[in-house]
Amino acid sequence: MKSFTLLYHDNAVTAIADGTSCVVSADDFLWEHFEQADSAELDSAIEQEDIPEVVMRALVASETRPRCDQIGDGALINLRGPAVETASDGDSLVSIRAWVHGNRVISVSRRGLAATSEVEQMMRSGAISDPGDLVAAFAKAISGSMDPQIVSLGDEVDGCESELDAGNIYQLRRRIATIRSEAIAFRRFIAPDRDALIVLVGLKVNWLADEDLLHIREAADLFARMAEELEAIRERAALLHEQLTDLRAELIDQRSLMIAVVAFIFLPLTFVTGLLGMNVTGIPFAQERWAFWGVVGFCTILGLVVLAWFGMRHWLRR
Repeated sequence: MKSFTLLYHDNAVTAIADGTSCVVSADDFLWEHFEQADSAELDSAIEQEDIPEVVMRALVASETRPRCDQIGDGALINLRGPAVETASDGDSLVSIRAWVHGNRVISVSRRGLAATSEVEQMMRSGAISDPGDLVAAFAKAISGSMDPQIVSLGDEVDGCESELDAGNIYQLRRRIATIRSEAIAFRRFIAPDRDALIVLVGLKVNWLADEDLLHIREAADLFARMAEELEAIRERAALLHEQLTDLRAELIDQRSLMIAVVAFIFLPLTFVTGLLGMNVTGIPFAQERWAFWGVVGFCTILGLVVLAWFGMRHWLRR
């Protein structure tokens, strides 16, 4: 299990070794982080902490959604952001659960969260000195790491729109399907992330300073903008899918028309060759030396006449 404990004391940050107890004064700040996919090991580690039972269950739950709840004089915060590595099931997001109580924060994640290392470095450098700073840093780091991915999805839709052509329908359909599924996956958690931060701003707690609230509001606004961008991406992808469906139907119609034209041209030719190919006596000019080439020439002229008739009817135009 990957875990670490950082203590902010007298404007300095100290890493506390696992299993080592420490005294935390009123002016100190303690952050304990646990990262483990194995439920049994994670449960064992969390059970050693002095936290309420309902909080313990929320921290070790296998499935969670972004939320923020005030429990007594503490707060349970759950946000979801990009993971360090994509899971085996294709999920690129992971939850970070945090219990904030007084001057102490306990955070848990099942897999590596990309924002954790950034926040850890901020804590070690002394930029984070209280729970409000830590929560605001996570909010900014998570929203900041997701924004480029949303922008990238929008750029991919722009690329699909510029490449819209009947010649690459099937490749574009696969790309658009992937974009839509990714947009839906992001949209599923970005809106709850925003809602959780809005609830967090409204909590009556003494560890959130005005500057922390400002950073959290900025992160919430960024989540709101990303949610709007994802909705636009979904609508544009749906429109592209409809256009590709129309192009595909038009392409099928064109091919069906060409098949019908060819079949119509060969229909009278088949009749002529079938009539002259009957194994009976009395067929005119059957014994003439030019008979074969005469039939070929007649069929060619007949085919050209049928083709010209199609052209005059404008049936060959796309």
